[in-house]
Amino acid sequence: MHETADFRSDTVTRPTPEMRRAMAEAVVGDDVLGDDPTVARLEELTAALFGKEAGLFVPSGTMGNAVCLGAQAAPGEELLAEEWCHSLNFEAGGPAGLWGILTRPLRSDRGTLDPDLVARWIREGSLHTPRTALLAVECTHNFHGGAVVPLENLRELFALTRERGIALHLDGARLWNAAVATGTPLAEYGAVCDSLSVCLSKGLGAPVGSVVLGSAGLVGRAGFLRKRLGGGMRQSGVLAAAGIVALETMRDRLGEDHENARRLARGLAELPGVEVDLERVETNILFARFPGRSAAELAARLAGHGVLTLDTDREVCRFVTHHDVDAEDVDRAVAVLGDILRT
Repeated sequence: MHETADFRSDTVTRPTPEMRRAMAEAVVGDDVLGDDPTVARLEELTAALFGKEAGLFVPSGTMGNAVCLGAQAAPGEELLAEEWCHSLNFEAGGPAGLWGILTRPLRSDRGTLDPDLVARWIREGSLHTPRTALLAVECTHNFHGGAVVPLENLRELFALTRERGIALHLDGARLWNAAVATGTPLAEYGAVCDSLSVCLSKGLGAPVGSVVLGSAGLVGRAGFLRKRLGGGMRQSGVLAAAGIVALETMRDRLGEDHENARRLARGLAELPGVEVDLERVETNILFARFPGRSAAELAARLAGHGVLTLDTDREVCRFVTHHDVDAEDVDRAVAVLGDILRT
């Protein structure tokens, strides 16, 4: 059990001692000049895992998504994306603000898009309408409670985009969780998208960074946009070293986070005045509803007892399990919340 049980996000994880040692000992160069060997190794390792031609180390998942979208859609062209996806809702209006890309949100079944619906909205462009350039999919889906988009659905969407001449971007910030939850090889995810962004600083626990993956041409264009955004770093092998350790040591343990999320969901579901859909807890994220109670007030009271969560709606809190919370932290959170709800 930890002094503070922090369920706000898996972004709060701290680098392991092995990561810190690797950072201190990293061989570095100047990555903007293309000669940081540790960055190159991270990019090559990640690309090989997903069967992609090339990789690009970027400071954040938000930048990873941004450079992928900007590299594949021109100003005035259209992006189709699920209505609650991260790129549309939680990246500061990047598609429009950075690249002048129009966005069309589409409804889904917990992040899984209907190919027929997508097909109806793909437009070739005309005197009056923009050309649809890109479809973006998020897996796992954050605000649908860590839901896994089925691989078969991704295959159908990718086949559709190939047929209609548009690109598919996969926001795979937590794709590692999907792979562990379903037993799907990473290369199978790499085979159903043109571009892919995976995060090292969430479930894998590295302090900084994501990796963009795709063809050499796409990654080259993304690198140009990374530079434009100020994301070109110098001796970034110090950071990439932690990412390599994360890839090599942290992926297999993600199942523990999933089990802790289920443990937390079961405990919360037994408390009075809490609604949790146990069947929807697939990975490491869950949402709990407190009908008639202020989620912000509950979060504040929990924080007073060393349990941190995020209120995401008036009556809803989000809990995320990760490397830095354990089963004892889960049980503590359930016990503390139970005491609060009974008062």
